[in-house]
Amino acid sequence: MLPVVWAMLRSYAPIILLPVSAVIGLIGYNLEAILSDKYTPYKPSIEEQREDRQLQELGNNGSPLVETLHERKFVPKSIFERNLSPKLEAKRLQQEQQHSV
Repeated sequence: MLPVVWAMLRSYAPIILLPVSAVIGLIGYNLEAILSDKYTPYKPSIEEQREDRQLQELGNNGSPLVETLHERKFVPKSIFERNLSPKLEAKRLQQEQQHSV
């Protein structure tokens, strides 16, 4: 008799377990709704916090951190100033300082 019961349970397991698991899920869903916080306060994302901080820093300094196109400090005066070694760059800066004095 026991093998017949096991065979029936094995063949009808989805039909028996689906309503049982649905009831357990419904109970768990309602318990979670009762026990958990209903309202979570808004917290800005990390990206939004970073953008706000950068805007505040720009506002406090009074001038933007980017160079203007009128100054053109980022454009080399000649092709030879593009890729200078550190020694040549230091030498060029010394010459500019001597000429400005």
